[in-house]
Amino acid sequence: MTVTAMSPKEAAARSIGKQPLHIVDVRNEEAFADWKLEGEAFTYVNRPYFDLLDGVEEFAAALPEDRELLVVCAKEGSSKLIAEMLSEAGRDAAYLEGGMSAWSEYLAPVKVADLASGGSLHQFVRLGKGCLSYMVIDGGKAAVIDAVRVTDVFTGFAEERGAVIEHVLDTHLHADHISGGRAIAEKTGAVYYLPEADAGEVVFDYHKLEDGMQLQVGNTMIEAIYSPGHTNGSTSFIVDGSYLLTGDILFVDSIGRPDLAGKADDWVGDLRTTLYERYRNLSGELTVLPAHFMEMNEVNANGTVAKRLDSLFSDNHGLAVDEEAEFRKLVTENLPPQPNAYQEIRKTNMGILSPGEELQKEMEIGPNRCAVR
Repeated sequence: MTVTAMSPKEAAARSIGKQPLHIVDVRNEEAFADWKLEGEAFTYVNRPYFDLLDGVEEFAAALPEDRELLVVCAKEGSSKLIAEMLSEAGRDAAYLEGGMSAWSEYLAPVKVADLASGGSLHQFVRLGKGCLSYMVIDGGKAAVIDAVRVTDVFTGFAEERGAVIEHVLDTHLHADHISGGRAIAEKTGAVYYLPEADAGEVVFDYHKLEDGMQLQVGNTMIEAIYSPGHTNGSTSFIVDGSYLLTGDILFVDSIGRPDLAGKADDWVGDLRTTLYERYRNLSGELTVLPAHFMEMNEVNANGTVAKRLDSLFSDNHGLAVDEEAEFRKLVTENLPPQPNAYQEIRKTNMGILSPGEELQKEMEIGPNRCAVR
């Protein structure tokens, strides 16, 4: 029987396309319970690697016959060995190239729309972390918003399209992943923008992102809207008058959490004001493009994570809590666990820490935990 390698790109296509796979995850039970390769049509079995070293014949016989098998581990080595053992036991099997470490870093670029001016808006879907980044391209110019640390994807994407990156923006100081914004700006000569209210401990130069600021990318306008609540400086962007990039304030199926800087009680009022007043005053026809998602059912058939603002006010529970006391309870109690190494990630994004590449990977391991549901 055959053993093949499946790249993160191929696995992402299966996930987005809702194609069936049976995931054989050979990490320990705790790691699997915390975070796994997600897909609506995926089925799973978790059996730690060490439990299979004495033989897989009985285990292989119990695996479904009508689905392809994809063996997954942390970094590839264990999954490749188990896939080979399954092959010897009479089952075709693939293993995930680079393991969950590579899955965490893979970005799937998806076009959101052609813009009125002739430009285009692109979303970069980081399926393994639930992160969403953006690029506006128009007239040979580009702006990148909420870039993750895999910076070559963004610079390569712009270069392939003949665009020069002039602006790099972060909606806020991120706590769940390391921003690639400053690195892209340094590499390309672009201006890096960050909300001043989030930059009190930042040790590098940046351009202050202010409410009402307008940036031109070719003929496309990006307008900044101060929208605090997830952080004190959180800022949203309206692109081309049609797309609302909400950062970690509002998601398709949830709302942002205000506690990652230890200020939940202080910032919950700001969060409610942003969601229930600032956003209510915007056109319901705006398409919301958040900086994160939690579940694969939030990914549309075309691979984007997007939904109209008026639909969110109808469907998103976090936007339908009438009583302020109930809302406060929702966003300050029973919150999900905080992101792994989030304090170290915040300090890295401030420039206080400079971890090496391998340590950065370790710091980011795990799912998205920026939302309140």
